[in-house]
Amino acid sequence: MKLGLHIPDYTWPGGPRDLATNLAAIARGAEDAGFDRVSVMDHVWQIGHIGPPEHEMLEAYTTLGFLAANTTRVSLLTLVTGTVYRSPGLLAKIVSTLDVLSGGRAMLGIGAAWNEEESRGLGLLFPPTAERFERLEETIRICLQMWSGDDGPFEGAHYRLGRTLNVPQPLSRPHPPILIGGSGEKKTLRLVARYAQACNLFGGPDLAHKLEVLRSHCEAEGRDYDEIEKTALYNFDLGERGERAGQVVEELGELAGTGIQVAHGRLLRPWDMRNFEILGSEVVPAVAGL
Repeated sequence: MKLGLHIPDYTWPGGPRDLATNLAAIARGAEDAGFDRVSVMDHVWQIGHIGPPEHEMLEAYTTLGFLAANTTRVSLLTLVTGTVYRSPGLLAKIVSTLDVLSGGRAMLGIGAAWNEEESRGLGLLFPPTAERFERLEETIRICLQMWSGDDGPFEGAHYRLGRTLNVPQPLSRPHPPILIGGSGEKKTLRLVARYAQACNLFGGPDLAHKLEVLRSHCEAEGRDYDEIEKTALYNFDLGERGERAGQVVEELGELAGTGIQVAHGRLLRPWDMRNFEILGSEVVPAVAGL
């Protein structure tokens, strides 16, 4: 099993003045501990279950560029980009740029978007649910076209691009992996089966069922289910002094038993570098063979 560090919160000791220093240290700590990837949220306000909207939040792709400059190995992605927050041609260019400047470490994490409050607040596009899913599929198709080297036009129901020129092309081959976040059975998991190299699901009692739904969509699409990397959200709660490390290993083992290949989630108190020492010495080696 691989591990991914998700950074959804920037309200840390030291405040904004120390944020860049702390963020760089956290990303390097995750890399040194053996984490496979680092992700950030694609939100402009903090979300409710983490903190009030007035708490610190950084723009996602600016942050990923900063993380690229402060790491050398981990993959970098959003978990996940709201498809309507950027025009598809610009999004493909942004991820291409991140991939080139990181040496081929970018992934496109993407979903249909859900946070109407921040969207209305800052004037971002936020159409009804059905349209957001239509735009999600068109966005993925546009990205794939731009990453294929085909610079012809694109004509969709919502997006029309006159020339999909994208130079330089990403270093990742055949393109940056696409991860679709969400567990909706009728639309999201169908899009995973059709387009994605990875999915991100919520942990919980229905996880095995969601994976079976994905398998059925893969059969309908003629897609090999085993080609898709299965990732799930997980909170790395090591306790105050690392006393829960063994419990974390046990929980990750249970998660791996359902078919999850990457546990990707939040670390409580990430600014405490002792957490990464414990993860690197006790957790990562213990789950590597799962």
